[in-house]
Amino acid sequence: MSDFTGESGLPLPRFVSLRSTEVNVRTGPGVRYPILWVFVRKGLPVEVTAEFELWRKIQDIDGAEGWLHRSMISGNRTAIIVEGRQRVFSKPKKDSIPILVAESGVLAELLRCQDSWCKLLIEGLRGWIEQKYLWGVYPGEVIP
Repeated sequence: MSDFTGESGLPLPRFVSLRSTEVNVRTGPGVRYPILWVFVRKGLPVEVTAEFELWRKIQDIDGAEGWLHRSMISGNRTAIIVEGRQRVFSKPKKDSIPILVAESGVLAELLRCQDSWCKLLIEGLRGWIEQKYLWGVYPGEVIP
């Protein structure tokens, strides 16, 4: 994560989540630009990489880039499980009790991150996973 600040005064890059179940992603920063694709899942994490007035350039988990209006993003942090099936533990250590196994692609709410572990909320269950198995959080990022 960098110390660069965008026009909004917030750091760039940064992770955010989608606020709506239907979000248009455009080729440029404005409604006059064509729609590239439409996200249809509220809460997905995206990375904001640039800002221009009311528009945010984002990148998704697949590396696709485009622009969306700032009203379509939320500061709520979410993450996606990556690299196959991952165990989620009762405590932030591998020798604690596994409480669930999450498949690659599962969306989770990020509750906090510390010491390379993140606490998640998945379908009403809270547990810990190693940060390296998440997309939507930077390596070593602390979320209080």
